[in-house]
Amino acid sequence: MSRSSEGVETVRRIYMDNAATTPVDPQVVEAMLPYFTRYFGNASSLHIFGREAYDALENARLSIARLIGAEKDEIIFTAGGTESDNIAIKGIALRNRSRGKHIVTSPIEHPAVVETCSYLEMLGFRVTYVPVDRFGVVDLSELEKTVTRETVLVTIQHANNEIGTIQDIEAIGRIAKEKGIPFHTDAVQSVGKIPVDVKKANVDLLSIASHKFHGPKGVGALYVRKGVSLDPLVHGGGQEKGLRSSTENIPGIVGIGKAAEIACSRMIPDGQHVSAMRDRIIRRVLDQIPLSYLNGHPTQRLPNNVNFRFDGLEGESLVLSLDGKGVAASTGSACSSKKLRPSHVLMAIGLNEVQAHGSLRMTLGRENTDEEVSYVLGVLPEVVSKMRAISPLWQKKIEVEKWRGKVSVQPEAR
Repeated sequence: MSRSSEGVETVRRIYMDNAATTPVDPQVVEAMLPYFTRYFGNASSLHIFGREAYDALENARLSIARLIGAEKDEIIFTAGGTESDNIAIKGIALRNRSRGKHIVTSPIEHPAVVETCSYLEMLGFRVTYVPVDRFGVVDLSELEKTVTRETVLVTIQHANNEIGTIQDIEAIGRIAKEKGIPFHTDAVQSVGKIPVDVKKANVDLLSIASHKFHGPKGVGALYVRKGVSLDPLVHGGGQEKGLRSSTENIPGIVGIGKAAEIACSRMIPDGQHVSAMRDRIIRRVLDQIPLSYLNGHPTQRLPNNVNFRFDGLEGESLVLSLDGKGVAASTGSACSSKKLRPSHVLMAIGLNEVQAHGSLRMTLGRENTDEEVSYVLGVLPEVVSKMRAISPLWQKKIEVEKWRGKVSVQPEAR
């Protein structure tokens, strides 16, 4: 708590939910503003107003291409990561259904991929979910065995939105290329945070969302390698090579382009900044709070992601308690966190329902400071201790641990 100049107590506001969305960079806002008023033209128009909009569109396309090692004409602008996933997966599946109706994915994908695959199953496609280990890493040998002559697409995320585990997409890309199968990766959480090179990774389609790296919401991009053919989902005026017909959102596209430019220049220092805070949080939490565990890979993870589980607690209650202390965190994906069911990601890595409900995700951003981390490390053990003191789950856990002879475990954390 702090006091305003009027002497009124105010709760500090610390944002650690950057995997859900990020604040728009002021430079991005500044770049976008003229395209709402002065440069308001339709990019398809032939006059000067249209040409100004078109130039901005193409400049942004080039910025996105540079960020991921692509060619400018391989970038398609969309309304966000979910639409990019839908265009890629449905577009490939529908285009190639005469050749086969088999899709390979993983059980820890974002809902945008999981639900799209479920929809295609209703259309007669068969989807195989390649297992992951306890860290969330895809079993490459199983992946290779799963691919058949009827497989038309492999879609595996680059980095997980909940536990932060990074997949070896170069190895996955090699497998898909050797089998002659298109490879799509949902890179919404990785682009702008860690280096991505679509050529080196043999990626054929890659999904991006602007608001995950300090751009505006409602705009994204899809990389489509030259020579890869898709069926369009939206028909109309033929914008974006006919894959995404609709008048382009020029202010938003300018915004994602500027965010990409900034990410190119700041990725290394920002990564070092957030990973140092991430590692500090992991060390202190695991040391200070009994029966706390790190979800996801210990090293092969996004630089800004920490995901814990705490025995005897519910993640939703923990998030609300932290919110009361001025700390914004989450239990998992923002797209599914309002659904009162255990995380499919945590279940896939081997946790049971009780364990999966006790998760806390904190995702850092370039704006976070060491002082904020110190505050969180101060309040989190206190919050966990108070919640455990009134938790029936924790009391039951204590009884079990005492029965096993682990009498050192106390109902309150240190």
